[in-house]
Amino acid sequence: MTALYYLLGVVIFAVAILASIGLHELGHMIPAKKFGGKVTQYFIGFGPTVWSKRIGETEYGVKGVPLGGYVKIVGMLPPGAEQAAGPAGAEEVTEDAMGNQVVRVRKSNTGMFTQLISDARAAEWETIRPEDSDRLFYKMPWWKKVIVMAGGPSVNILIAFGIFAAVFATYGNPSDVRISPVVDRVEACVVPAAESGRVCTAQDPVSPAVKAGLQEGDRIVAFNGTEITQWQQLQDLIRANAAGTAKITVERDGRTQVLTTNTMVTPRPTSATDETLKPVGFLGFTPTSHLGTGGPVYTLDQMGTMTVDTVKALGTLPVKVWGVAEAIAGVKDRAIDSPVSIVGGGRLAGETVSEHGFPLVDKAVFLLMLIGGFNFFIGMFNFIPLLPLDGGHIAGALWEAVRRAFARLRGRPDPGYVDVAKLLPIAYGVAACLLVMGLVLIVGDLVVPLHIDS
Repeated sequence: MTALYYLLGVVIFAVAILASIGLHELGHMIPAKKFGGKVTQYFIGFGPTVWSKRIGETEYGVKGVPLGGYVKIVGMLPPGAEQAAGPAGAEEVTEDAMGNQVVRVRKSNTGMFTQLISDARAAEWETIRPEDSDRLFYKMPWWKKVIVMAGGPSVNILIAFGIFAAVFATYGNPSDVRISPVVDRVEACVVPAAESGRVCTAQDPVSPAVKAGLQEGDRIVAFNGTEITQWQQLQDLIRANAAGTAKITVERDGRTQVLTTNTMVTPRPTSATDETLKPVGFLGFTPTSHLGTGGPVYTLDQMGTMTVDTVKALGTLPVKVWGVAEAIAGVKDRAIDSPVSIVGGGRLAGETVSEHGFPLVDKAVFLLMLIGGFNFFIGMFNFIPLLPLDGGHIAGALWEAVRRAFARLRGRPDPGYVDVAKLLPIAYGVAACLLVMGLVLIVGDLVVPLHIDS
């Protein structure tokens, strides 16, 4: 049964991601068609075609490797000299000094990169018919190009927003744990940190909180005369108090009273993220905690923080992928905060659904946040201003607008369309790097996977 639940989790995640990919591509295709562009293909996946059907001028289908998708918009690359003057390698007839006809082959390019660009243009223009001349992508106004290319990643971010908003408004934000200085549970005794959670024994000293008479529901409003406004402040005061006298002012049943005891020194973790033990003052109670909740404005605020964190993560992505490669080689353990591929996401989803210790609601929330997180990252990642990512085309369109605006201001001729084809060598380099990083993460998720209890 556990295996079936695991498979169910993987399937749910896979279907959700494939649906997100399909919606991403619709985000490109719908505005492209709306603006009069010609879209010849809409596919989910790469590699060999599994199924396809032509409706109108567009072929819709599914390919064998479900790791992405694409739409084919005609005329992404502007024509080069060879397209404007005729086919590359066409014959040119001239006469020599004696009046004899000489046939020369017109050279369109030299060098590996130039040939690469020329070949890409040729492949692009093989699909263009004379009647398509007014429907080419590169001829669209710059703002239409931006809308078409931003449509895909924007859909992913909107999906993430919808998921986050629903979770935050109902269940709460798992990343926004709010701890208040209100007593949730009083510890009966002082147990060593390494044995936390066990039952008290006769050898364990009574906790200072019990001696003080703290009760569940007490709100601590002052500690040794210092007004308390938040839990972290209170925790710091308790820890710094060592074995000193502790006068605790609490609100109980609408009345204020002062409780007196002595805190005791015991080794405790330095912080929630650092388990290094340090002798500190200890009182012996668990504060009340709850998840932050809110509506659309709260969600936007949280996504603003996510955006900053994601940009930082993208900046360190190559380093973290290298760390995964080292883990695969056995050089070091895989970091808990290392990135995961779709394969890793599927494993986490499977483990969550098959975990017996998770309540059903918590499982659903984890799956939703996982799907929302992947969508948010995919959206942000595609906005990186590098080809072949959507952000590269957006950057080209914006540069085209800037060039033309400057030309108008200075009374100069229109500089024309930005030739993104000249950036194809960079695009292929970026694509190669992305492919390598993707393969490393997939292998890492199979060989040294992260788990939900990591």
